[in-house]
Amino acid sequence: MTLQSGGATAGSARGLLTPEQQSSLAERVRTREPSAEEELVSLFGDRIRVLVLARTGDPETARDLAQEVMLAVVRALREEQVREPERLAGFVYGTARNVINNYLRARSRLPREDSIDAALHLANPPETSDDGERIAVVRHAMASLGSTDRKILLLTLVEGLKPGEIGVRLALTSETVRARKSRALKKVIEHVKRLSRR
Repeated sequence: MTLQSGGATAGSARGLLTPEQQSSLAERVRTREPSAEEELVSLFGDRIRVLVLARTGDPETARDLAQEVMLAVVRALREEQVREPERLAGFVYGTARNVINNYLRARSRLPREDSIDAALHLANPPETSDDGERIAVVRHAMASLGSTDRKILLLTLVEGLKPGEIGVRLALTSETVRARKSRALKKVIEHVKRLSRR
């Protein structure tokens, strides 16, 4: 499920649903009706993303956490953990608050971010001038990443942590860590190729 607004159900996002409509939507998601998830995302996705952005100030984190919120809501509906489906909106916003608060708590417990230079030097100290040039290229590529993606790659490549362990440290799901790691690696590889061609 990807967070994107619009589509055939965009009109339903303009106003709040009645309790009956919320209950109906919750039931449709629970029974895996194909259009129900899209309608849920159309209705709440952008609102949750704005809510996260207001709390974190980071558009990339806002996108990832909003996705996490929507996945958690769908999972809860499918597992029949929503006691009052007629108050679906309240459940969605409550889930969003919990996800955001968990993220902010975990972030406040993180040690101060070590410099990329120090981490890369420890991981692979240069032995020759060629090694030094390669590390400079990789360092430049790593610097092009956002802070969270850089942390994910450093925790993976330097500390050898798995996505689940990184997720605990950064208050992200392992699926989010895997997706961000994949995107970040592709970005670094493309950046290194471009710099190497020069």
